[in-house]
Amino acid sequence: MTPHRYSNGFLNFAHALDHLFMLIFPTAVLGMTGTFGLSYTELLPLAIGGFIAFGAGSIPAGWLGDHWSRYKMMLIFFFGTGLASIAVSLVQTPLQLATALTVLGAFAAIYHPVATAVLVVDPARVGRTLGVNGLFGNLGIAFSAFAAGALTELISWRAAFIVPGIVAIAAGVAYFLIVRDDRAASTTVKTSRPAIERAAMLRVFLIVLVSISCGGVIFQATTIAMPKLFDERLREFAATPLGIGTLVCGVYMIAAFAQAGVGPLIDRFAMRTVFVPIAVLQVPLLFLAGFAQGWAMLFAAVLMMLVVFGQIPVNDAMVARYTADSYRARAYAVRYLVSFGASAIALPLVALLRRLTGGFQEVFQVLAALALCTLVAALAFPQASRTRHKGSGENPIRTAAT
Repeated sequence: MTPHRYSNGFLNFAHALDHLFMLIFPTAVLGMTGTFGLSYTELLPLAIGGFIAFGAGSIPAGWLGDHWSRYKMMLIFFFGTGLASIAVSLVQTPLQLATALTVLGAFAAIYHPVATAVLVVDPARVGRTLGVNGLFGNLGIAFSAFAAGALTELISWRAAFIVPGIVAIAAGVAYFLIVRDDRAASTTVKTSRPAIERAAMLRVFLIVLVSISCGGVIFQATTIAMPKLFDERLREFAATPLGIGTLVCGVYMIAAFAQAGVGPLIDRFAMRTVFVPIAVLQVPLLFLAGFAQGWAMLFAAVLMMLVVFGQIPVNDAMVARYTADSYRARAYAVRYLVSFGASAIALPLVALLRRLTGGFQEVFQVLAALALCTLVAALAFPQASRTRHKGSGENPIRTAAT
């Protein structure tokens, strides 16, 4: 599937929907305790299956995208997530809730390996394209908290799943009517890749593995913990699901523009030059967020999420630079399997440390330690040569030495 005139617009909107679906629950759960007779820490682990499916489902989704049809996989994404979200709203027991969230995660898993493979066909604009796409994904994260909080307070937590489900189905209908499948009529876009020695390639692979594993846990843990963290530390500013959701939405909306800013830098500078500063900033900001209160908490959260979001296009660009289009969906499937598989640890991590300590300080200390691992990986990224590889947007790595 090659990009249709309107394809990128639909794929960007789908990115917003994808993250919105996966993060409705952390805010809506604040209004579920009365329905199921369980506490926050008892309800939160019910979403583990959804996050596992979100990661594991990327492998079959990527394979089907490469071997069957990326276009048809995106149709399944729109209709599958929409119907699954509505199904969540109909559950009556904790077991049904856990099952429905798992199905939702499985359909949501389609997006990243399939859509990202379509978006990065132009190697000279990989950073810019991923930056814009990441901006939409982050806006989805932002509005998940606001939409879930508003619908939960004004109607019910069930409405927080019904309304996005209807939107996804409507988007799927529009996608089917407006965007055609060009796969059969097009040729595969050839992507030039930088010349790179075997030792350096192995190093890049290990660095990407560490970066996406640690980054996945950090990203998921911060987005899961944020609503409850604000509920406890910003009570003077917001004491309802709507108020909390609005604050979280504001933080994420500001941080969302980090990817739009980082994207063009990836096209202009060597990967290591962009990667290292982002990794450096994560460590102290995550540690600070564990202790901040009131306005300081709000300020720390904005800065923290700017660098957490800013790392995402760097990880995606690494994969785009060193894989061919013919198997890129599968490469992204592995990338997201590792990332989302690691991020599945975040939910029990937050719930366990919260239960044992009664707060979030230890959670963010652990996340700061993971960010330190990312920094070590960034510092180990091979230096690029001074000669730019034309058309790739990246300098070829001539040696494994830094």
